[in-house]
Amino acid sequence: MLEELRITGLGVIDDTTLKLTSGMNVITGETGAGKTMVVTGLGLLFGGRADAGRVRADPGRAVVEGRLRLGGPLADAITQRITEAGAEVDDDGSVLLSRTVTIEGRSRAHVGGRSMPVAMLSEVGDQVLAVHGQSDQLRLLRPAEQRASLDRFAGPEHEKLLETYREAFARWRAVVEDLADRRRNARARSQEADLLKLGLDEISRVDPQPGEEEELRAEVQRLEHAEGLRVAAATAAQALAGGAESTEDIPDATQLLGTARRTLEAQAAVDQSLVDLAARLEEAATLIGDVSSELSAYLMSLDADPARLEQIYERRAALRGLTRKYADDIDGVIAWATNARDRLAVLDSSDELLDELDRERQRLAAQVGEFAARLTTARAEAAVRFAEAVSVELAGLAMPHARVEVAVIARTPGKDEPTVAHDGAELPVGPDGADEVELRLLAHPGAPSLPLQKGASGGELSRVMLAIEVVFAGAGGPETLVFDEVDSGVGGTAAVEIGKRLARLARKHQVLVVTHLPQVAAFADRHLVVAKDTGGAITTSGVRIVEETERARELSRMLAGLPDSDLGIAHAEELLAVAGREKRG
Repeated sequence: MLEELRITGLGVIDDTTLKLTSGMNVITGETGAGKTMVVTGLGLLFGGRADAGRVRADPGRAVVEGRLRLGGPLADAITQRITEAGAEVDDDGSVLLSRTVTIEGRSRAHVGGRSMPVAMLSEVGDQVLAVHGQSDQLRLLRPAEQRASLDRFAGPEHEKLLETYREAFARWRAVVEDLADRRRNARARSQEADLLKLGLDEISRVDPQPGEEEELRAEVQRLEHAEGLRVAAATAAQALAGGAESTEDIPDATQLLGTARRTLEAQAAVDQSLVDLAARLEEAATLIGDVSSELSAYLMSLDADPARLEQIYERRAALRGLTRKYADDIDGVIAWATNARDRLAVLDSSDELLDELDRERQRLAAQVGEFAARLTTARAEAAVRFAEAVSVELAGLAMPHARVEVAVIARTPGKDEPTVAHDGAELPVGPDGADEVELRLLAHPGAPSLPLQKGASGGELSRVMLAIEVVFAGAGGPETLVFDEVDSGVGGTAAVEIGKRLARLARKHQVLVVTHLPQVAAFADRHLVVAKDTGGAITTSGVRIVEETERARELSRMLAGLPDSDLGIAHAEELLAVAGREKRG
């Protein structure tokens, strides 16, 4: 939900902060005080079009900041998207959003302390906020949103069926495209496969091994310098054995170290520090003995075999032939061969494989047709329930004779769009099934059934949207709902009914309502008043929270324009008491 909204330099608002609650937040104020700027600020914060004409000349830029606390079923997805973009979510699960618009029309956006494209604000806003007002591009007027909303209303079992359909549709389209590509590019695929097979045959004949280049390079060095290595090893061995003139009477290095060790040990009783030195001499003697043995083994292993050297030269030449053609080194050649084998499987255009793919295509097409038909049936059943529920709500919103219909109609196939056969008919299908969903309004008995955007006036459309949102409450969708003067042209009992329905929505959603009706404002969990200050050279507005007696005075002003009227205040208090009982009930 949106916890806080700060607006600076926008329209008549100089600098104000709105502290919002999780229930129903009502915003009231005199005409021209700037209530609409609150909704405008929300639109900017969530990626709406920037209008430089609304930016105050001083300070020359408008800034809207909001703290959004992520919660509900969409929290994880939004958090992941934000962090992937490089922003940070605070430890308490909230994220700071901001939008700046200059008087020249330049716009900047920030999410979680990081500069972001404005489109990121729009992406977040589409998931967390829905704005309803007479001048807004209403979310539910989009056909895709109408279908998605009906699917949510239909319930979890329907959504599982929809997910199953989408998986089958994706598999079917993948097989169709794969089969078409193999048929369309059979010759090119065959030529590419032949080239890959030639390369694999050549690599297979050489049979390179991982790390073989380094091993051969080291062996060549030993063979090419065998004599020098032999002389060095022999000289070292002789030195350890007592020198070139050594005889049985001349002790070798190991014997000399043994003599030194024993001499020290003989005096260890006199000075204990000699014990450590004697032990180190023993270690040295052991090490020299090991080196002497290894030198002897090394001398025996040295081989200046010219035939072996020639074999290595030939092997390295064969490996260099592979690295010239396929990769920079042998490991790269081996990787090329692995990739080539995988690619050959993809390039296979044999008749056997094509027949197998065609059978799979037909099987999946039948599956898609079956699931699509089941979706249509489920949507038609849900459409009846939904239309009845919305029509009941409209009866209490000063539209007693209006009815909403939900038409589930077959998709209009576009050029080259896919179809599947089902029950002897061709169904045009897409990722969401074979249906289009259209909300229609019958404004009164005898009136034609028209799409919402054509069949309803501005005030009627806002109330229809409110009725729909009440029915959808708890069926998913955005957590924060904004209603901008949806009560226009309504009064009396209908106004109270609007207040009841908004309060009902606020049980499961955060609701922000801009209203001029005291009957609606009385249902607020938090009442915010936009007040205009004309004391200075420039008119400005600010927002404050009103409670208890101040709230009754504001409702009295809304009722009769007399905030200090005893009769008005008494009427306001009665309204508050009625609203309180309704909310508790």
